[in-house]
Amino acid sequence: MLPLNGIRILDLTQVQAGPSCTQLLAWLGADVIKIEEPGKGDRTRWEMAENENVDSFYFLVFNANKKSLTLNLKSGEGISIFKNLLEISDVVIENYAPGRMEEFGLSKNYINKKFPHVVYASIKGFGNSGSNSNLKSYEHVAQAAGGAMSTNGFDEGPPLFTSTGIGDSGSGLHCAIGILAALRQRDLSGEAPSVDISMQDAVLNLLRVRFVETFNNGQAVKRTGNSVWNSPKCVFPCKPNGPNDYITMVITGDAWESLLALSGNSHLIGDKNYESEDIRKNHADEIYEIIAAWTNTLSKDEIMNILGDLGIPCSPVKDTLELLNDEHLAERQMIVEMNDAERGQYKAIGCPIKVGDSHIDITPPPILGQNTEEILKELLGLEHNQVKSLKENGVV
Repeated sequence: MLPLNGIRILDLTQVQAGPSCTQLLAWLGADVIKIEEPGKGDRTRWEMAENENVDSFYFLVFNANKKSLTLNLKSGEGISIFKNLLEISDVVIENYAPGRMEEFGLSKNYINKKFPHVVYASIKGFGNSGSNSNLKSYEHVAQAAGGAMSTNGFDEGPPLFTSTGIGDSGSGLHCAIGILAALRQRDLSGEAPSVDISMQDAVLNLLRVRFVETFNNGQAVKRTGNSVWNSPKCVFPCKPNGPNDYITMVITGDAWESLLALSGNSHLIGDKNYESEDIRKNHADEIYEIIAAWTNTLSKDEIMNILGDLGIPCSPVKDTLELLNDEHLAERQMIVEMNDAERGQYKAIGCPIKVGDSHIDITPPPILGQNTEEILKELLGLEHNQVKSLKENGVV
C-alpha cells in the first residue's frame, strides 16, 4: 500500500514543470492518467531524441509510473469523455499557456462549480493572478524573474543560469505539496480548493536563504562564486585535474586546523591571520592556495575518505555519469534499472521521497496512447465498437 493509492489524477501537463509533479505523485501511488493529443503526445517524446522511433530520454525522465490516454480536447466528444473522467477523479492539473483551458471550456471556475470534489491545480510562469499573469515562461526566464540568476556567478561576471531545474521541477515540487494539502482540505471540508503555482514564486521561495543578506543590510546580494557563507572558497582541484576533478568542503571550527595538519602546515595552527572564520575571510586567496596545494596531490575520492572520517562535511564534485554509477544511490534506489520491449534496458532516476517501509516499483513511462482502451473500457464502461469509432474519428 502506497500513500496515494486510490487517488486518480488527470494530467494535462507537458514538458517538465507539470510532469515532474505528477511523476512524484505517481511514484507515491496515485493513478496518473496522462492525457495527450492523438498522434502527437507530449512534445518531449521527440525533443532531444536519439532515435525517432523511440521516446526521448527527455520524456522518460519525467513520466514513469503513469498511464497514457490519447484524447482530442478540441472535439466535443473528447471534452465529453474528459468530463466523464472528472466525475471519477480527484485532481486535474495543467500547465498550458494562459487562457488555453478557457478555450476548452474547462476553466478553473467551471470545474470548481461542476466538480467540487476535484482539486484544480495549475502551474504558470507567473501564476493565475497579478499584473504579469498573462506572460509565458521557461526555465531560464523563471530563474531570472525569481532572483536565482542574479545571485549565481562570480563577482564582476554576468548573472549565470544554473542547470538544476529550479524553475520547472521546483514548481513541480511546490505543486505536489499544494495538491496534497488541497486533498487534505477537501477531505476535511467536502470541497476541493484550487492550487495556483507560479514558477517565479517557486524560484523565489527556493532562494529565500540568500535574502538574509538583503534583510540585514538593505543591499542586493552580490555574486560570490564558490565563496559560500563563512567559507572563503569551498571548491578545490584534485588530481588528475579533469573538468570535474574537484572537491567541496566546509571549513569551519576544527576543520581548519585538521586541514593545516593534513597539508603539512601545522606550524600555522594558532596563526593570528587565520584564527577565526571572520579573519580567514580576509585571507581567502592564501587559504585557497594552502588547501589546493594539498588537494592537488590526491584524487577527489581519496580526499572524501580522509575528510569524511574526520567528520568534515565534504563531497567530490560528481558528474552525471558518475551519479548513474554511484553505489550509494543504487542502494537507495535513486538509480534504478529499467527494461521494456520498446526501449530496451536503461538506467533511470528513482523516487527521492521515502515513506515508511513502502516499496516503490519504478515502471517505464507509457507508450503514446498505451492505456487508452483500458481506461475507456474499464473506467467509463465503453464497448469495443465505441472505442473503435472514437479512434476512427480522431477523438482518441
